[in-house]
Amino acid sequence: MKAAQWIIDYLRQGGLDYVFGIPAGSVNALFDKMYEHGEITPVITKHEGAAGYMASAYAKRSDKLGVCIASSGPGATNLLSGAANAMREQTPVLFITGSVPTSTVGLNASQELDVVPMFTPVTKYSRRVESIHEVREVFKEAVCKAFAGIPGPVHVAIPINIQLSMLEGNTELLEYPAKRRLSPVESNVSEAIRILSSDRQGIIFLGQGAKDALPEVMNLVDYLDWPVVTTPQAKGLVPTDHPNARGVYGFAGHETATEVMEDSDHSIIFVIGSSLGETATNNWNPALAADRFVIQLDHDPTVFDRKYKVDISLLGDVRTTIGEINTRLRLPAAEEAELQRPDVSPKPVNEKYDTQSVLQQLQSHMPEDTLFTVDIGEFMSYVIHYMEVKKPDTYDINVHFGAMGSGISNALGAKLAEPNRPVTSITGDGCFFMHGMEVLTAKEYQLPILFIVMNNARLGMVYHGHRLQYGRMHDRFEQSMVPVAAIAEQMGVKYATVRSMDDITPELYESLCSDNCPAVLEIQLIDEQTPPMGDRVKFLSSFSKS
Repeated sequence: MKAAQWIIDYLRQGGLDYVFGIPAGSVNALFDKMYEHGEITPVITKHEGAAGYMASAYAKRSDKLGVCIASSGPGATNLLSGAANAMREQTPVLFITGSVPTSTVGLNASQELDVVPMFTPVTKYSRRVESIHEVREVFKEAVCKAFAGIPGPVHVAIPINIQLSMLEGNTELLEYPAKRRLSPVESNVSEAIRILSSDRQGIIFLGQGAKDALPEVMNLVDYLDWPVVTTPQAKGLVPTDHPNARGVYGFAGHETATEVMEDSDHSIIFVIGSSLGETATNNWNPALAADRFVIQLDHDPTVFDRKYKVDISLLGDVRTTIGEINTRLRLPAAEEAELQRPDVSPKPVNEKYDTQSVLQQLQSHMPEDTLFTVDIGEFMSYVIHYMEVKKPDTYDINVHFGAMGSGISNALGAKLAEPNRPVTSITGDGCFFMHGMEVLTAKEYQLPILFIVMNNARLGMVYHGHRLQYGRMHDRFEQSMVPVAAIAEQMGVKYATVRSMDDITPELYESLCSDNCPAVLEIQLIDEQTPPMGDRVKFLSSFSKS
């Protein structure tokens, strides 16, 4: 059996459905062996970076290993942003890169580059296969490390001649690793339950890490009857109409969340699944933990006491730990708990043609379970601040790494993982010019995704941020309006352009999303209002006064 065949067979054990990447001479042996498994679909992207984002989104929403393959040299370096993104997202992705034949190393071979040290800081494991004897153990170690402890990306570079070599001796497949949930220290759980059971009032602070334990978490929220606040990354976890919801704290957050954080009557804060980074804490605002008893639950031991002093550290899987707490508190099983929902009338949409009104109006015509993959740009703050959460787990926003264009590719990965769910990508013209060709990939794989492109003929976040920080803005930060819809037309996908509120109708959404294909909805709108970035505005404005 050739090494390439063994690698594909081994990965198939984990339920491998899709491989993301771009074929090339140094990896074509791997792509060729996919013919042996008709159930494996290679998703050929337009850029390797996009393939990395897709693999990460697929891993996050399918609970499987994401696999991404690229050539040696430039193909590998193009993957680096995708690997760094997966590292911040803590998603298990295997990045496989080709390598020149071992006999030509050091001879200036075409596309020769030692990328192992480049991947080292953005992966949990980066190694080059040096001989046919290492293939089985290196790939098993890589996959095990991707799932072990804190999930994350791993990288293996494998020379083309080794891919094509015959394995010697035992060629049986090694055991594929099972995902294990980490249980917390029992004494810490007991102490946390003692604090939670006291008469003191507190706050539930949810990060993205709470996503897989939503029923259990909301069961606890209803029992404690404490206000619940989310980070920008976790927008979408708690429906807007939940009686305990206070919105988003941090970047582009809500006054209701800030008021709760500044209320001294809430003397406990239970942080679940958040690393308490910059965007989640209003630039590390000390008010979050000031004079409060802090309990923090996370599967990553490095997040404790990083910026805030933690009184009880719960190191463990969120779902397992909250489930144990709920059991000890004698709460009913999560699926038996009934969430009380008040009758809330739909919020009226402002008729003014601005970013807020456009996004709210568009959402009003979409199914409530639509997954919004949100890109990085001016529009992102409007999404976080104004768009409603109608169903749990309806937003995917990666503010942490903040890679422009990643929201476009995330939509494809998410749609492949959840094919029956409506998916809409909210992006901007700047992001589209970086990764907009992936709309063509969506067309080729018949993925009915709606791509909303907020076209303001500039890098909006840079435009407003620079003006706040320096009091002026270079005219080269703006550009002539390029009709994105015309690009979509040339790609052969459905398209429409919005230039006023009157253009946004239920019929518009139905016409774009009626077939098994993607569509581009261009919003031509230059909004001069300062985006609702919350305390980030004060932070940037302070520089111009110094």
